[in-house]
Amino acid sequence: MPERVRRFPFPFPHDQYMYSVNVEPARRLNPTAGGGWGDRVVEVDEFYLRDISARRVVLDRDPSRAAQMPHMRPGVWGALHHLLGELATTYPEQMSYERTGDRCHWVNRLQQLDLSFNVGDDKGVPGGPLRFVSSQIQEDFALLDHREDALWLDAGVVTFAADWSLGFDVGLPFREIHGPVPRAAAMGVVERAEQFMINLQPGDPYRRTNWTMTVDRRLDTSTETYPEWAQDRSLVGGDPALPDRLHLRVEVQHLIKVPTTGSLLFLIRTHLLSLRELATVPAWRARFGEVLRTLPDDLAQYKGIARYKDAAADWLLEG
Repeated sequence: MPERVRRFPFPFPHDQYMYSVNVEPARRLNPTAGGGWGDRVVEVDEFYLRDISARRVVLDRDPSRAAQMPHMRPGVWGALHHLLGELATTYPEQMSYERTGDRCHWVNRLQQLDLSFNVGDDKGVPGGPLRFVSSQIQEDFALLDHREDALWLDAGVVTFAADWSLGFDVGLPFREIHGPVPRAAAMGVVERAEQFMINLQPGDPYRRTNWTMTVDRRLDTSTETYPEWAQDRSLVGGDPALPDRLHLRVEVQHLIKVPTTGSLLFLIRTHLLSLRELATVPAWRARFGEVLRTLPDDLAQYKGIARYKDAAADWLLEG
């Protein structure tokens, strides 16, 4: 079984789905019927160089996918140090990071990169610290600032969004960003999630999963590119190639309070697995089929899968 299947973060513990906070401590292996995932905060896989290249193309075409409020400069540098250290610790054969005082040395053998720079020297890292971080990790990321007893999305690089826009949301409070989520406000999910994140302790990362579906292996399904992919959602339900084109899209979201700055680092790693690959694990095939069959209409509409979820469920349950 390919590693992308073995390590796929299958997100459904039950046959029915309802929106929830579903937060748990990070770095713990989560066994699944296909294998397991979750023992790493940042993950480098077979798509590493391809995903980094795809992000570069998106940012060159649309620089608004990287945004930073002026007061977040120290937070961005803190995130840079934290993430380079995390990569070097997790993948010591491919990467290394050393810091002596203000002098830093970063090596990424996968990119044939050997770079020395000084802390706080924005010109010392290619593209500046925000863009540079995004060129080393497959994850999208956001940085949230805590003020006025609320969290504010004040910096980040998000090139692989699932039908939302960093350019629109940057500078907004967490609760306003999540206002459109069906049932979440009435259930108190958003408020509980925000308080949980505010109370996080440095060096104590947590994670959660979120999911939707995507036609083809398209990482960039942001609001900005809606005209490029929206029509596919209307047509794929009747396509004989449906099991190869439809992908379960799972985001592994890590929540980390950066020790040096106190900013909240929100990592978003997107994993895609086609229905045909998913069906190679019989337990996943049956469970995801039931999840789609029983998914409430308002959640299906919110996730953008209402047009084809029944066709997908039929293939999974009857195929």
